[in-house]
Amino acid sequence: MPVAQKAVVTATSPREFIVRHLAMFAAAALFVFVLSLTYGLDLSPGFF
Repeated sequence: MPVAQKAVVTATSPREFIVRHLAMFAAAALFVFVLSLTYGLDLSPGFF
């Protein structure tokens, strides 16, 4: 294995891998939900 790839490969358990990806997916879903709540809201500088 080349030296550059050794830094990318980490010794994580499959459970930690799944939990990390589920957390990232949940964060992305929450971000999209918050964006959908602000749809049509005037956020221009004059609003404040």
